[in-house]
Amino acid sequence: MNPIFKAALNGGALINETAANIVTNGMDRLFNADELIRSSQTPFEVVLVRKPMTLRYYPPLEETEIPLADGSMLQVETEAQDAPLLIIPPLAASAHIFDLMPERSMVRYFRARGYKVYMVDWGEPAKRYARLGVKDYAEDMLGEAVETVREHSGVQPVSLLGWCMGGLFALIYAGLSHDKDIKNIITIASPIDSRQGGAAGQVMALLEPTAALVRRYTGFRVHKIDPKYLQVPGWMNSLAFKLTNPVGSLSTYWDLLMNLADREFVVSHTTTSDFLDNMHHYPGGIIQDFMIKLGVDNDFSRGRIEIGDKTAELDRIEASLLVFAGEKDAIVTPAAAEKSLDLVASKDKHFEVAPGGHAGVVMSAKAQKQVWGLAADWLATRSNAD
Repeated sequence: MNPIFKAALNGGALINETAANIVTNGMDRLFNADELIRSSQTPFEVVLVRKPMTLRYYPPLEETEIPLADGSMLQVETEAQDAPLLIIPPLAASAHIFDLMPERSMVRYFRARGYKVYMVDWGEPAKRYARLGVKDYAEDMLGEAVETVREHSGVQPVSLLGWCMGGLFALIYAGLSHDKDIKNIITIASPIDSRQGGAAGQVMALLEPTAALVRRYTGFRVHKIDPKYLQVPGWMNSLAFKLTNPVGSLSTYWDLLMNLADREFVVSHTTTSDFLDNMHHYPGGIIQDFMIKLGVDNDFSRGRIEIGDKTAELDRIEASLLVFAGEKDAIVTPAAAEKSLDLVASKDKHFEVAPGGHAGVVMSAKAQKQVWGLAADWLATRSNAD
């Protein structure tokens, strides 16, 4: 056969195959998106139900190795670490972020590194949960989860890892309970000093003198409003999250169009979009507590925050502390996250700036090495039960 004619046939076949892939992937993306979503595929058991919260336990993996985002394989270790790891998501983000896809799953990664892995799932806070505030989440539910982890694992020392508000809950719980068996705490993009939080921090700084005048001369208090009127719907949280990087949000759809023939890219894009498009509500009680205590008054930056009739005191925390911040995080700047190191009594504490924005620092492909890997290595020398 003529070489030129053969090359033309091969080229035509390739074009036809690419066109068929584009049509198939495009139709699936539009009409069968649920079939493309690969989140929460790591097997787990529910070991506690405390509505709206549940607690997951991830049993040992059946595989001998797992794939990573960079294409490499990670050998699965047996349970080499004594202290179990309890992962704490924020409220607006679903638990999917820690088990996004098999090759980008934090829970699977830590399980493969030899850790007994548990994760809080806050659930979807319906209107009947609108009154739940910081005390309910950071003291009552998280406290019950910690005790369940101890009972289930048979080990008293526990390590906590929280992203964003999940990290705040970990610090609040430790500051309230003075629990000496909280062995390690890892926070990722957790806003300790709201004044360092970019544009939002500047807005809160402007509100502080106004709030002081309102308190002095009027009887108005945010906590007097019925929490059901303050509940922030999930779609609004999704929109606010995307508006922190509008160019990046739009460019991901351009990337999708340019890679529509690549099935794996379409699967990854659909799974990530599903997480970002389906954030949870913020209960009105949380809005009341955090708007005033963390936002306007910036109590966390001073190391003390009132929770009900108690005070969480960060200077009572002696656990080893590892703090991560996203280099390009427009919501929680590195300066806003680093402040916690100045407030705790811990002698063993470390700060890392990792690539990515607010979500990328915990869920991107780079996070696997720059955050998960560093955290697993750091915990490995601090997780013995002795």
